[in-house]
Amino acid sequence: MHAPIPSQAAPTDGQRDWKIFTGDGTPHNGLATLPPPPPWRFAHALEPLVPPVADPKGSEAEGRRARPFIVSDPMRIAVNAALYLRRPLLLTGRPGTGKSTLIAKVAHELRMGPVLRWPINSRSTVRSGVYEYDAVGRLQAGRKEPPVQQYLKLGPLGTSLVASDWPRALLIDEIDKSDLDFANDLLNVIEEGEYEIPELRRLGGKEPVEVDDFEGQPVSIAGGRLECRQFPFVMMTSNAEREFPAPFLRRCVRLEIEPPKSTELLRIVESHLKEHADVLDRAEIQALVDRFDSAQRENQDVATDQLLNAVFLTVAMKNIQKRKFDAHELSAVREQLMRPLSGQGT
Repeated sequence: MHAPIPSQAAPTDGQRDWKIFTGDGTPHNGLATLPPPPPWRFAHALEPLVPPVADPKGSEAEGRRARPFIVSDPMRIAVNAALYLRRPLLLTGRPGTGKSTLIAKVAHELRMGPVLRWPINSRSTVRSGVYEYDAVGRLQAGRKEPPVQQYLKLGPLGTSLVASDWPRALLIDEIDKSDLDFANDLLNVIEEGEYEIPELRRLGGKEPVEVDDFEGQPVSIAGGRLECRQFPFVMMTSNAEREFPAPFLRRCVRLEIEPPKSTELLRIVESHLKEHADVLDRAEIQALVDRFDSAQRENQDVATDQLLNAVFLTVAMKNIQKRKFDAHELSAVREQLMRPLSGQGT
């Protein structure tokens, strides 16, 4: 029996709010209410959506990580646009602005299970994201014609494409570290929703073979062709270290995350430490927030998690755990934790 889809209160004109992802962190099956994808997306048939009966294994861990994260209105709009259009979401911004945490919030709220994470470097290839094949291990197995599928494992991209009942969330982290061809090659796979695996195609026949996905679970692939069964929610992050080609950008929903202002910083700190709000020294927190905001306005390279570290260690620990700092130590620790990441003061 499928879990019921939470109802949404409808106004008198019969319409309801368009947002599937609200950002409040409460898990729901709202994905099942999405209308069909745009007609120009790939044409092969998808599997019917089957809402999960219970929250997927590992979802609570994503929830704990993402629960304090505050979703801004631009983030909320961009996520929902990507969901409706079945397009990747490209997030650009400084390190530490919450780019990779946002997808944990989406995955938890929309019951997508653990985020499939794919960190990118200069050696990353689209093929390695789809699957890995241990040809050397097969040759060294010492058996006559060992099964190919036992030495093949899907990567995070391949695993996101073969999800059959409910979409998965895929984080492609720091895509600007890839080589020049990577971005367009990646979007071709996401656009077409399929990928041929030559090692399996050479087996011949149309009977499905079982391989392990990125999480070690068996999945079936027929005819050597991996075909998308549900549109994954794909989020790509960039630190703006280089520009991407226009054909790539036009096929993404794009959002540049601005560094949070003073009032937003205070809300972020309070959200992460709200269970201790009654014992924290608000004046000390405000002083640290003001100092951090001043550094940002002076274009110093600082990240929000540095502020959180400083508040946790030098305010929360002191107030909650009754740990003693002398004045010199307190100043030195805060100075150490809030040093700019680059440029002057590194």
